Amino acid sequence: MNKPLAYRMRPKTIDNIVGQTHLVGEGKIIWRMVKAKQLSSMILYGPPGIGKTSIASAIAGSTQYAFRMLNAATDKKKDLEIVVEEAKMSGTVVLLLDEVHRLDKPKQDFLLPHLENGRIVLIGATTENPYISIHPAIRSRAQIFELKPLAEDQIISALNRALTDEEDGLGSYSIAIEKNVLAYFARATQGDLRSALNALELAVKSTEADSSGKIVITKETAEECLQRKALSHDKDGDAHYNAISAFQKSIRGSDVHAALHYLARLIEAGELKVIIRRLIVTAYEDIGLANPAGVARVVTAAEAAEKIGFPEARIPLANAVIEMCLSPKSNSAISAIDAALSDVRNGLSGDVPDHLKDAHYSGAEKLGSGIGYQYPHNHDDHWIKQQYLPDTIKNKRYYSPAATSKFENALNSQLSKFNNK
Repeated sequence: MNKPLAYRMRPKTIDNIVGQTHLVGEGKIIWRMVKAKQLSSMILYGPPGIGKTSIASAIAGSTQYAFRMLNAATDKKKDLEIVVEEAKMSGTVVLLLDEVHRLDKPKQDFLLPHLENGRIVLIGATTENPYISIHPAIRSRAQIFELKPLAEDQIISALNRALTDEEDGLGSYSIAIEKNVLAYFARATQGDLRSALNALELAVKSTEADSSGKIVITKETAEECLQRKALSHDKDGDAHYNAISAFQKSIRGSDVHAALHYLARLIEAGELKVIIRRLIVTAYEDIGLANPAGVARVVTAAEAAEKIGFPEARIPLANAVIEMCLSPKSNSAISAIDAALSDVRNGLSGDVPDHLKDAHYSGAEKLGSGIGYQYPHNHDDHWIKQQYLPDTIKNKRYYSPAATSKFENALNSQLSKFNNK
């Protein structure tokens, strides 16, 4: 069976890698390791299709070491044993271990001594944050390198190379590419070169030649052949958490355009529950007392979105996001409760004042509980000055109003009135 274009176009040496110049560019760390043939095990992490396998393959090709590929999730310990035996007989083997974050303990324990003695140069590939998902025993024996999504011009360059390569690419075909089609492939695949290459090959091989013998690839053909990529976004990977983080920070920073962009990403990924939860949290955390009515509208919009579902849910969600971005902001409530929690967790507490203690039981009076309590509703303004905090922290102040809206200014005025009585 013919191997996919992305497989055939893998770079054979380190100098042919597309992108990742911060690692493989001349004078950079992986480039230096390869040129000196001083390889150490490494973990490459980043979104799918941006060059993790290509770098491993190119390292092996540049150093002339044997290159083997396994998957930590699906291949067995026996497969690792075969690679180790090969390394014992022929020397160093570069082992690309895909989904390295799923390496179980028996496989890990078997592999570790061979990493130590240098027989196996492990190149672990993962879309997950290795500092969270990979066992420390593996992390401590490997350098960790983050790969970046490829830029559009880098993907277009790789596609052009594939179109002219007669040995491994599509150079033997007579192809006419309409304007902006390659740019569409590059943009729609969100930096995933593998998806772009395989979509291009599908477009070429599934399109009949015209009367002049040309295979004409139009924008419509490209759209049909590109299996629409789910935004480099899986529910357990970095992209998921990064999009959520950027979403909330854009709202907090009042950038309505950025917030709508990240909302669109999450909508495309089908993350309705995640969006709803994050909107409500953000409303109370970052809008808070600056706009309580706006917070209530966010909750209403979130409930509406949950009831109607996608695609219509995008409408109330967009309404909520726009208002949140352009609303006054205040984090005074979360700051207040976090300060109080910090004191409690650090043991800064004290006994409840006697006059506040529960007096609804026989014998409470003998213990002094509830004696001297003054009922605020019996006084003017339904307020009377008395101590509520324990003696040890009676002068503590947790809530500090943010003067960003009429509502919180009113709260500040009321607080000042009580403080001055």
